[in-house]
Amino acid sequence: MDFRQLLPGPATVEIGELLGSISLADRAPAERPHAIANFIASVDGRATIGGRSGALSDDGDRAMFHGLREQADAVLAGTSTLRTERYGRMISNAEARERRVARGRSPEPLACMVTRSGEVPTEIPLFAEPEARIVVFSASAIDSLSRCAAHVELIRLEAAEPALRAALARLRSDYGVRLLLCEGGPTLFGALLQERLVDELFLTVAPKLAGGGRGPAISRGPELANPCPAALESLLERNGSLYLRYRLQ
Repeated sequence: MDFRQLLPGPATVEIGELLGSISLADRAPAERPHAIANFIASVDGRATIGGRSGALSDDGDRAMFHGLREQADAVLAGTSTLRTERYGRMISNAEARERRVARGRSPEPLACMVTRSGEVPTEIPLFAEPEARIVVFSASAIDSLSRCAAHVELIRLEAAEPALRAALARLRSDYGVRLLLCEGGPTLFGALLQERLVDELFLTVAPKLAGGGRGPAISRGPELANPCPAALESLLERNGSLYLRYRLQ
């Protein structure tokens, strides 16, 4: 799918080729993955309408969403997001899985979640998918995971250690994850920002107005003590939607 590139210079780009060319995984430090986040927001700053992001999305945003998943070694999402969006397998397109295998990768990225409470949405389609590989980080035992059709591993975290930092370190050391894609929700993203664990933000600004309501912004939680600077790396446009890529500092 073609997008109009506005920055760093005017061009027409094919989104899959572009995402494959920027070699995000090569930026991973030794202690954790290179972590990127992907979100969509309305012009007036809402990340959801009616509780979900789908009303804001279009085919260009979905191409960006799936293109980033194809590049990622692992996908991290909050348990509420997994439940609300009814997550299924990470890559449903057979051709995309074949492209990953041809590059020496696993057919699909690892699905990851962190839960302090031990609550996991095992009722969603992802846990019923035999091909899915899932890692759950928790300080609690979770007995229901053994009944899932998916291949699920439970990594026990110490209750006192910073859960997100510990989870990212284990993903790097135990699973070789170099590129981690965070898909939200806002509470998880806010927590990652608090710990300075996000390296890049891919943000789609949809040409739509929510006009109020209770939908959150892309991040939620305590305000940062100091705002996180964001340097604009690139800007794409398609059908009125803007696709911004920021490097977080």
